[in-house]
Amino acid sequence: MKSYQNINKETIDRWIEEGWEWGKSVSHEEYINAKNGKWEVFLTPTVPVPHEWIKDLKDKKILGLASGGGQQMPIFNALGADCTVLDYSSKQIESEIKISKREGYEIKAIEGDMTKTLPFDDETFDIVFHPVSNCYVEDVYQVFNEVYRVLKKGGIFLAGLNNEINYIVDSDEKEIVFKMPFNPLKDENAREFMEKENAGMQFSHNMTEQIGGQLKAGFTLLDIYEDTNGFGRLHELNIKTYIATRAVK
Repeated sequence: MKSYQNINKETIDRWIEEGWEWGKSVSHEEYINAKNGKWEVFLTPTVPVPHEWIKDLKDKKILGLASGGGQQMPIFNALGADCTVLDYSSKQIESEIKISKREGYEIKAIEGDMTKTLPFDDETFDIVFHPVSNCYVEDVYQVFNEVYRVLKKGGIFLAGLNNEINYIVDSDEKEIVFKMPFNPLKDENAREFMEKENAGMQFSHNMTEQIGGQLKAGFTLLDIYEDTNGFGRLHELNIKTYIATRAVK
């Protein structure tokens, strides 16, 4: 039987082949613009990360955690960072390597599973950039603990997080149909829904897990903002379904 991690790997690879928004790499023009100080990166669907959350990246070591696809790492390279990316999707890693060759820079691109021990020494990175992706992970505490371990003291953790709202509604986002937590490994209704939607294996996580998990790992929360899906009925009603956090070790 396939692990849920491998189901998600295959799902993301398929989405990319179908033109998934979060698998589209930056253009050469966007890379050059970043070198000239004009840039945006995203932790959540529609709200750009504030520049003051990132500040000077010159010679900083940054890990893009589940951040493949050639979207954020090329921008960070253009801003002077030493970039490493870890992603479980083969297609996302291929895109990272393709963009780095196109623009003539080096990146450490690792195909790896963030539900496992990360393949890095303690206190390796100045920043970990983690866009919305731990909805594909059953145990977020493992992720937060590993991020804390590989960050240097004073290092910054930037994370995009789902709240539970996306997981309580039906596919038309009109009715509340699922009890929480949403876990397709333990709830047959949740599993059937995920399989019907061809959406891999996704998991709801409440704020006790998402915020409390970072605090329990040892982080200090510095700032926060919310965001919508960018499409659909919840978005049209301006119902916030994502949160972005800035924390420090």
